[in-house]
Amino acid sequence: MVTRVRVVADRRRCAGSGQCALRLPAVFDQRDTDGRVALVEEYPDEALLPALRQAADRCPSRAIKIVTA
Repeated sequence: MVTRVRVVADRRRCAGSGQCALRLPAVFDQRDTDGRVALVEEYPDEALLPALRQAADRCPSRAIKIVTA
């Protein structure tokens, strides 16, 4: 069974720490204008799920959610 993974990032909540972009640059980046989260890949490969969950757990502002279906 294939799991569809979606990353949701709340830019208003983001503090711009960059932890997500450091941990998983294939999925996360930071905007040049304010340093807040920018998604490189909204629907990443399911193989990245453990790393995505880790990035979400380590986000100091809890701005990242991982949705699976």
